[in-house]
Amino acid sequence: MASLNRRALLSVSDKSGLVEFATGLVDSGWQVLASGGTAAALAGAGLEVVDLADHTGSPAMLGHRVVTLHPKIHGGVLADRSDPDHRADMERYGIEPIDLVVVNLYPFESRPGTENIDIGGPALIRAAAKNHRHVGVVCDPSDYPAVLDEIRSGGRLSGTTRRTLARKAFARTAAYDGAIVSWLDERDEEALLPPTLHLSLERADVLRYGENPDQPAARYRRIGIPGSPDDAEDWWNTVVQHSGVALSYLNLLDAGAGWALVHDLGDRPAAAIIKHAGPCGAAVGADPASAYRRALACDERAAFGGVVALNRPVDLETAGLMAGAPQADVIVAPGYSKGVVDQLRARRAGTRILEAPAPRRAARTVRRIEGGWLVQGASPDLPGRSSWRVVSRRDPGHLAEDAAFAWRVAAHVASNAAVLARDGTAWGIGGGQQDRVGAVEMAVGRASGRAAGGVCASDGFFPFPDGIEAAAAGGVELIIQPGGSVNDRAVVDAADRLGLSMIFTGERRFRH
Repeated sequence: MASLNRRALLSVSDKSGLVEFATGLVDSGWQVLASGGTAAALAGAGLEVVDLADHTGSPAMLGHRVVTLHPKIHGGVLADRSDPDHRADMERYGIEPIDLVVVNLYPFESRPGTENIDIGGPALIRAAAKNHRHVGVVCDPSDYPAVLDEIRSGGRLSGTTRRTLARKAFARTAAYDGAIVSWLDERDEEALLPPTLHLSLERADVLRYGENPDQPAARYRRIGIPGSPDDAEDWWNTVVQHSGVALSYLNLLDAGAGWALVHDLGDRPAAAIIKHAGPCGAAVGADPASAYRRALACDERAAFGGVVALNRPVDLETAGLMAGAPQADVIVAPGYSKGVVDQLRARRAGTRILEAPAPRRAARTVRRIEGGWLVQGASPDLPGRSSWRVVSRRDPGHLAEDAAFAWRVAAHVASNAAVLARDGTAWGIGGGQQDRVGAVEMAVGRASGRAAGGVCASDGFFPFPDGIEAAAAGGVELIIQPGGSVNDRAVVDAADRLGLSMIFTGERRFRH
């Protein structure tokens, strides 16, 4: 279809799909304006293109920093064609209307630096988006096919399409500016808690529902370049779902909690079972099957409908155990041996089977509260044993290994938290309690004597000896805790009186 003397301005850094798109515009009767590398690429493909220097009468200058910043360009983009005064100005100054702006920005996100801070590009994108009543704006090459199809069928873009593209354009420039601010923050001593925080997110998945079926929900990810550090932090972007229905809000919360826990349990094969964002089982073993068997033994009843996470690929032996165990809503692992997915799919049709990369720890956490936001530095790696201090008369001896395991599990349990463990298995987990004695008593009750001769880990200090006495009632022989209470002396005396070993880690690990 012949155009009505329509004009497009093309100035792109990412030239994927450029020639095909411009060819479609030319074949539809549109005039194409371009400059620099864009003009060269189009002319090299044999397309008729008007160089911006010829259109404006001004050459590119300042090392190509000033190209599109010209009244004939921005006037053509910003003019309200329904306003007589605008039309008069256009005629007076020889400004021709521009109906489509196709711009993508210098690749700052993947190659940050001053020279990759685009100036003319964002200005053009924002100008076209502001005037979307008359002008279309395309900032993403993935939109080329749909835009070209609409132009071919109707000669121009509909108002609905222009509005949709304008929204995407403003989102793009907002994300671009946010990336620049973050880059500048990295060079500032206040980088972790900067004066302003800019989160630019795009919807990645619409979820089945939120915490409850009547709440709509979606997963969002950072807007960035695939492979960038931000993308690596958003490890969900590369998760592969092999089976099962769509994920829900709670599936993601629980799977994320389990994935973080098993990757925090050291180099041995590990398994965790998560229910309502907290572990109801965790263990390490000689292989994935033994780790899973032990984790399930902690609380098999609570495991029903939970999330199973393993830090090793699921083999046929482990899959066989899962097939006979309580139904899991989600299984997440770094891989699956040949035939395992088919076996699980056949026996556990409703289970979501996820293959995921190792998680990457973010620098900060951001949390919504009523009336505002809370931002903090992410919980650092737990300190090694070199920072531990034995404060009891009895030496930990061989129990130090279980102490390290229990301490790591406790850091993933909601506060107040207590974990009873023995032989690399959490046998009793108590969390989310308002008092520490209650957390210990819960863990002791769930362990049912299975942690006798083992350890008790607490995410915070014991304020009084009663917590030590409650742990001793469970048969443990070592307690690991941060220390730091004004009653530390009385607490240590209680451990000595009961014949227990006690370790102070020097750091607490609350989780709310």
